[in-house]
Amino acid sequence: MPKLDIIKSVKRETLKTCQLTIKNKLARTLWNIVWLFFYRPSPILLHGWRRFLLRCFGAKMGKRSLPYPSAKIWAPWNLTMSDDSCLSHYVDCYCVDHVFLGSRVTVSQYSYLCTASHDYTRRDMPLITAPIIIGDDAWVTADVFIGPGVTIGEGAVVGARSTVTRSVLPWTVVAGSPPKVIGPRTLND
Repeated sequence: MPKLDIIKSVKRETLKTCQLTIKNKLARTLWNIVWLFFYRPSPILLHGWRRFLLRCFGAKMGKRSLPYPSAKIWAPWNLTMSDDSCLSHYVDCYCVDHVFLGSRVTVSQYSYLCTASHDYTRRDMPLITAPIIIGDDAWVTADVFIGPGVTIGEGAVVGARSTVTRSVLPWTVVAGSPPKVIGPRTLND
């Protein structure tokens, strides 16, 4: 599937109610067993092995994508990693909904990509979800939280320890909680 079609299919949406099926729960149980015994203990350099395991569970993996062994992926079938993208050490990818990483995206250590929450305005607090999209050449630096429905624009940089609950414009540098624009990102090639 061409990248543009994938982005259109996971465009930012409003939060929607989500019901997890028995099939979903069984698939996640099997994935957690595979993650624990085959994915997590693999040596750092075996990215190809981890790409293979993720593909076996429905992830769309680009060439040279780098899923690190300590990266926790909740539901691989909701993950797309384009060419040369990276989920670094101890990233928590809580992909109840779709997570799309564009080409050359880096999600640095200890970051948390969270596609789900609960509707606290209702007594039964149902699960609600929305996808996360991170555009080509973006960098999510260390220990950043990205909430449901957020799009990080192409080339954007999110500073360490930021909490992002609203989308970030392309080619901007933001930091803080909530993030404030630091300035434009320019490349010195």
